[in-house]
Amino acid sequence: MEDARDKKELNQILKDTLKNNQDHYKKGELANYIPALTKVDPKAVGISMVDTKGKFYATGEYKKRFTIQSVSKPLTLMLAIMDNGIDSVFDKVGVEPTGDPFNSIIKLTGFAKPYNPMINAGAIAVTSMIKGNDKEDKFSRIIGFFRKLAKNDGLELNQEVYFSEKETGDRNRSLAYYMRDQEIITGNIEEIVDLYFKQCSIEVNCTDIANMAAVLANQGVDPVTKERIIPRKIARIVRTLMTTCGMYDKSGNFAIEVGLAAKSGVGGGIMAEVPERFGIGVYGPALDDKGNSIVGMKVLKELSQKLNLSIF
Repeated sequence: MEDARDKKELNQILKDTLKNNQDHYKKGELANYIPALTKVDPKAVGISMVDTKGKFYATGEYKKRFTIQSVSKPLTLMLAIMDNGIDSVFDKVGVEPTGDPFNSIIKLTGFAKPYNPMINAGAIAVTSMIKGNDKEDKFSRIIGFFRKLAKNDGLELNQEVYFSEKETGDRNRSLAYYMRDQEIITGNIEEIVDLYFKQCSIEVNCTDIANMAAVLANQGVDPVTKERIIPRKIARIVRTLMTTCGMYDKSGNFAIEVGLAAKSGVGGGIMAEVPERFGIGVYGPALDDKGNSIVGMKVLKELSQKLNLSIF
């Protein structure tokens, strides 16, 4: 289907799709293992789309801010690859789906490296590769990169969520200490994990992650400024990993039903991209048993069918 629709028509499609699916929040749960995330309104849902010509469409609570959580993983992966090179990063982190929960330790013990960068172990290893003079400089580089992709210099750290993650993040610390023992990562583990918690606690809205996704959809080039932010090859690698591993252990089902490269986060966000067409940001904090936004999954499935978005 061509995207030569007027803005009113496409906004109406978004509005109808959100309305059709918004009540699915009742089937989900908030991420209660991070106490600060239980304070959000489970009924709050929204969606933004940005096409590769820079046109913008949105409906619902698309301006509502939420923490990026695991949607950050493909973004820091791009930065780490630009810092270190493709071979150096994937020497330490694999590219295969796991079929296990995102915070699982099962596929780490007894294997040479984390299965992929979209699970926590792999993401922590990736974060440890971000270059900088000290931990403050590294975080400044991460949030600066996120701001550039989002075209929003106002992105900030949510201190409450950050401290909540820090207080409850022993599983992630365990993963990191084990990886240092296995010489997958080096350095001060508490600083590395702290940087990871901060990375996950940056606040965004639907439009921010739609803008980020639009850069990926446009092969690494900002649709508005025309600046190449990400090398084309790196954008392709990251989009591929999002397709195979981005929706936790529901990635295969999502590929069949929706057919998009996407990354979810337990803050309720989903970032999805349609090559050469759209970047999409969806928000709905009620999660399924795999940690994906229930409303977000349903909305993307219906949109994919209505607009013929599947890449398969």
